[in-house]
Amino acid sequence: MIRLIKNIKNRLWKRVHVPKHCFGLRIDEGEFTGIVEPGVYHMFDPMNRITVDLVKERDAFVRHPQLDVIVKAGVLDNRALVLDLADGERALVTVNGRLHGVLAAGQYALPNTFNQVKAEIITTEKVRFEHPNLETILADSAAGLVFNKQDVTEGHVGLFYLNGTFQEILKPGRYAFFKGAGAVKLLMVDLRERVLDVGGQEIMTEDKVTLRLNVVATCKVVNARLFAEVAEDAIQALYRDAQLALRATVGARTLDALLAEKDTVTDELAEASRKRAKALGIDVMSVGIRDIILPGDMRDLMNRVTEARKAAEANFIARREETAAMRSQANTAKLIESNPTLMRLRELEVLEKIAGHAKLSVVLGEKGLADRVVNLL
Repeated sequence: MIRLIKNIKNRLWKRVHVPKHCFGLRIDEGEFTGIVEPGVYHMFDPMNRITVDLVKERDAFVRHPQLDVIVKAGVLDNRALVLDLADGERALVTVNGRLHGVLAAGQYALPNTFNQVKAEIITTEKVRFEHPNLETILADSAAGLVFNKQDVTEGHVGLFYLNGTFQEILKPGRYAFFKGAGAVKLLMVDLRERVLDVGGQEIMTEDKVTLRLNVVATCKVVNARLFAEVAEDAIQALYRDAQLALRATVGARTLDALLAEKDTVTDELAEASRKRAKALGIDVMSVGIRDIILPGDMRDLMNRVTEARKAAEANFIARREETAAMRSQANTAKLIESNPTLMRLRELEVLEKIAGHAKLSVVLGEKGLADRVVNLL
C-alpha cells in the first residue's frame, strides 16, 4: 500500500534538481514560463507537461529553441550578455580576457555570472577587417564563417578590388575580409626582378643578310596598378614590343655595322623598350645581345673573309719589316762610305767572327782587307 501511494505521488509530482552554478528554464506545455534557481523542487505535474532545461553558467552560450522568447522576457538581463547582431554587425567574444569566438549576425546569450564575458561589436561597413589582434582572431575556428583570409607573400603586393573598383595596394602580410559584404578580388603582382628572353628572332639586315638574334632584358614592376590594368598580360606585351624594336634597330644596319656597333644597338633597343615599358608599369634595367647566329654558308664566308684579312695583315707586316730592314742597310752603307775608319772596324768585326771558328792569319797593310781579298780573287 505504501509503495502504491509512493508510485501515485511520483506520478503526480516531478522532482527537479538544479545544481549550483546552473539555472533552469521552465517550459510549461511548450511555452517558456520562467527561471528556476539552483535547488531541489517538487512540481505538481500529473500530465508530464513541465520540463526544466538546465543552463550551466560555465557554458559559453545559452542554447535553446525559444531563446528569442526567453530574451524578450528579460529574465536573462542579470544572468547573461545578450547580443542581437544585425546583418552588418559581427562580434568578437572574450571570456576571462581570452578570445572565445567570432560571431556572425544573429541573437546570442552568453552567461556572465561565473565568467567575465565581453563582446566587441564590429561592423562590415569597411570590408577589409583591421584589428591589433588580427592573427589571434583569424586563428579561431569560427573565423572562417565570418572572414575570408588572404596572404600577400614577400616580394609581392596585392591589388584590392571591391565590386570591381580599385581600393588600395596591400603590402606583404595577412589580411581578412568580411564574407557577404561585397565582391572582393585580390590580385597578386610580383615585384621581383625578372629576365625577359627575346630569343630566336630571324632578322634581315640592311645588306640582306638573314641572321638570328637572341636578346636578354632585365626588368621589374614599379607600378603594380598599371602593370595589372593597362594590358591583359603586360610581360607578353613588352615582349612583342621588344621584338619589333629589335627588328627596326637591326634592319637599319649592315651586318658589318651590326657586329661593330653591338653596344650602340643594345642602347637603342633599351631606350625603345623603356618607353613602352613605362606605360606598362615596368622598368627595363638592362638589355644585352646574347647571341648573333649566322646561317651556315654565311659563317663559312665570314670565316674565309676573316682568314684572308688576317693573311693580308700578316703579309703587310712582313713587307713593312723588310722595307725597314732594307732602309736600315742603305743608311748603314752610306755611313760606311763616308767614313773609312768605320769600314775598317766592320772588317775587324767580321774577322773576329771568322777567327772564332777557324785558324786565320791576317796581314794588314795600307789598304783595307776588302781590297786584298779582291786582289787575291
